[in-house]
Amino acid sequence: MDKYQQYFTADRFAMSNSIELEECRPGYAKAKVKIGANHLNGAGVVHGGLLFTLADFCFAAAVNSYGFVTLSINASVSFFAKSTEGTIIAEAKEIARSNKLCSCDINITNEQGQLLANFKGTAYITKETIEF
Repeated sequence: MDKYQQYFTADRFAMSNSIELEECRPGYAKAKVKIGANHLNGAGVVHGGLLFTLADFCFAAAVNSYGFVTLSINASVSFFAKSTEGTIIAEAKEIARSNKLCSCDINITNEQGQLLANFKGTAYITKETIEF
């Protein structure tokens, strides 16, 4: 496991939501969560907040993997299908990067590859390096 993957694996908020980082490299990340009863909303489907959290975590891993603290300045999510069990997967792909801003597109799917949601994020790249 490389240093960036170790850095994000220690994220307490992600850990408290059972989120696991599978892959992490500059401009790309993949994370997953196995659905538990604690992830369901009152209607018995995966809470939208979990989908957002999974995507946001994946976004952070992808854009911070260059070694500079990169902070989200805008994010949006669109929901397409529900999920009630199994594992959901987020895959972040950087689509644009300048010296100050970067943008990612993150798809969230179930184990069968069905698109559950899409997250789009923009982040500000600071000059501060990530300390390990």
